[in-house]
Amino acid sequence: MKKGVYILPNALTLCGMCCGFYAIVASMRGQYVDAGTAIIIANIFDGLDGWVARLTNSASKFGIELDSLSDLVAFGVAPAVVAYDWALKPLGRIGWAVAFLYVCCGALRLARYNVQMVSTEKKYFTGMPIPAAATILVTFIIFHEYHFERANVNSIMVAVITFVLSIFMISTLRFHGLKELDLKKRKPFPFLVLLIIMITIIIMNPPVTLFVFGFLYMFIGIIENIYLLYTRKKRAVNLITKGDNRQ
Repeated sequence: MKKGVYILPNALTLCGMCCGFYAIVASMRGQYVDAGTAIIIANIFDGLDGWVARLTNSASKFGIELDSLSDLVAFGVAPAVVAYDWALKPLGRIGWAVAFLYVCCGALRLARYNVQMVSTEKKYFTGMPIPAAATILVTFIIFHEYHFERANVNSIMVAVITFVLSIFMISTLRFHGLKELDLKKRKPFPFLVLLIIMITIIIMNPPVTLFVFGFLYMFIGIIENIYLLYTRKKRAVNLITKGDNRQ
């Protein structure tokens, strides 16, 4: 700390925290679309701060800790408050308990990431990343706000989604992220074409496409983990069978 701190990456981190705080304030005003949009924008700052830190060789332990605190505000507390104000409040104690569970699981997810980032977390995410969980939750809220009446909000369904996302965050399921894409290396030309197509689709109807992409990410992760579990069991059975044959 005596040597000072890096301004640019930490400023981007604080911008993400600011988006999270704004989402809480907007939720209190009943501006749920603005709140959800702020959390999505926080995702951009969350990606930029790490990228800038690596690009400028300005990564530090202080920055890592600040990033975790920012993530807890922007992707832990803020989505929980938005979901509670939007749909969970009518459930009473169950509503705030589910919202608090989401915050707790998000904090545990971040703590585990800080411990494991030098090992398994460099290859893939162990458990759903908290920014992904927050994005899935708020894109559902934005989608519902655009296409359905607020009076038709199913509090039980929102509670179930929030609960499932909480469990996914602290699970040992494997999820992938953008960190696995090394953008400094050359990529095939179709990769650029696919990126342009995805951006175009999002621009056409952001509430629908972001909602679809968010839940596709979750379901693809579930399918991949079911496949991995199946292959592990099959491999274990084959090993047992080979051992019996040798005997």
